[in-house]
Amino acid sequence: MSKKQAEKLNIKGLVHYQAWQLEDAIAAFKAAIEVDDTVAEYPLNLAKVCARAGRYDQVMEALGTYLFLETDSAVSSRYQRIFSSAPDDVETLLVDNMRRMKLPMQQVGKGMQMWLEYRISIGERPLIIKKPEVWAGGITFAILKINLDEDHTPMVAEMYKISQQDVREKYNVLVEELDLMPADYRYFVGEKNPLDKLVEAAQLLETMDEKFKE
Repeated sequence: MSKKQAEKLNIKGLVHYQAWQLEDAIAAFKAAIEVDDTVAEYPLNLAKVCARAGRYDQVMEALGTYLFLETDSAVSSRYQRIFSSAPDDVETLLVDNMRRMKLPMQQVGKGMQMWLEYRISIGERPLIIKKPEVWAGGITFAILKINLDEDHTPMVAEMYKISQQDVREKYNVLVEELDLMPADYRYFVGEKNPLDKLVEAAQLLETMDEKFKE
């Protein structure tokens, strides 16, 4: 019974995760782990939602639990690398080339954050890196787009010595996996986020609607 209960809680957490109900998702995955602490998928899912919520201390704790339970060396070794202080090839390229492009350090940091979240979000699916330059180029382009910069596809492609098609393809992969949007709060570094006005407008409409119903 406890295993079925844990499975239901895990599914509930995934539904909340897809709907961006992050607090509910975190609560559901934690509950699943409490009910059944032998399934590696549950702490990995908890790490995914904590990464999306920006709770990186909890990400590392959840990944530690996952690695304790996971026996697949090919998958576990990929997550063990996240605990390493040495940057991987994609991270090295990101830092070097984003600096050469004279991008703000905040954007460089957000690029590193995006790569971390992507690696966690794909779960146990394989991470194929034939050319680190392609991933780094896609991430750089994504950070520029999110921060409402002009279309720098040619510049990014030239900087990483890859095709513009490569840049666009990896950008689209990141958008789909991480559910990216313009001015995404996770990666936007400007002082005033234009999404704030949309949120304020939505809240105002909700308040007006409540008053109308009264």
